[in-house]
Amino acid sequence: MKTKVYFNNSCSICRTEINEYKKHSKDRIEWVDISTYKDSESETDKKTDELYRRMHVLENGKIISGAESFLIIWKQIPKYNFLCKIFKNPIIFPLFNIVYEIIAYFLYLKSKLSR
Repeated sequence: MKTKVYFNNSCSICRTEINEYKKHSKDRIEWVDISTYKDSESETDKKTDELYRRMHVLENGKIISGAESFLIIWKQIPKYNFLCKIFKNPIIFPLFNIVYEIIAYFLYLKSKLSR
């Protein structure tokens, strides 16, 4: 089963980053734009605001959200595998998670204003 990433393509920052990953992910990852894909809520069991608030990954039937979703993406893209190795470190990951949550919150607010 292919990993599925749910992201907000209407956010220019999100779109730019995901487009970079798309170039290198080949067919390992299915990219789902939550701003246009109507089944995002039912597939993830997340409400619209939750989907816009954080990135989500469906892997092996399990939904992973937030900073941890980056680890899954990076692990599957050889060019970015080193980031997974660095950021999954038990000392670094909590800091990464905090930074992610702060940035994601402001991107969410920006997105909410434009919807």
